[in-house]
Amino acid sequence: MSTYVYGIARSSHPSLPDRASGVGDPPRPVRILRQGRLAAFVSDAPDDLKPKRRDLLAHQNVLREAGEEGTVLPLRFGGLSPDDQTLASVLEEREDHYLERLAVLDGKSEYNVKASHDEQSVLHRVLADNPALRATAEANRTAGGGSHQQKMQLGERIAKAVQLRETSDADVVRAALERAAEEVSAGPHSAGWLTNLSFLVARTRAAAFLNAVDELRTHQPHLVLTVTGPLPPYSFVE
Repeated sequence: MSTYVYGIARSSHPSLPDRASGVGDPPRPVRILRQGRLAAFVSDAPDDLKPKRRDLLAHQNVLREAGEEGTVLPLRFGGLSPDDQTLASVLEEREDHYLERLAVLDGKSEYNVKASHDEQSVLHRVLADNPALRATAEANRTAGGGSHQQKMQLGERIAKAVQLRETSDADVVRAALERAAEEVSAGPHSAGWLTNLSFLVARTRAAAFLNAVDELRTHQPHLVLTVTGPLPPYSFVE
């Protein structure tokens, strides 16, 4: 039977409570596999593993409980090993690397920040920062909206200005928040977000990081910031 892997910790890490349950239906009991100076939180893998809501939550809950007792290198959902012996061999082979990453992540959590524009606010900001564009928009409005061609040209100029603003605002978000973080990892681009960043933040600096987010909201009201965390540091584990 395959072994499902939730995360990797030092061998001195305490085991989870007996009630801890993992993925599968019925849930598989979670156990700890120790090899040298490392340990892995594992369970038997179900035959039909799929990213169902119950299993995704079970994976997160195991990492949350394990993380309360010490530093854990979290694996994303779906980490499988052919068996315990193969996993033990990997832990032995990459022991130094995993120990180095554990040392880097000690006392730290991940915060994910996604930023987008409030459409009306960014439009006002773009027009305020571009006198020529603002004058054209006002002239068209005075002329009853202008001709179809004039409307199209104005729309294209505004769209280009907003796109440039997205690029510059992505840099603003990163610069404002990375000072309170240890590391930054750029997430995949997705529609609707001008930037998607994960920050590795020391728990002792979590309040300072969240304060920096609040200050950014205050000084850049055209930005909509979505913050998720604290999270296991998924984005900082190779």
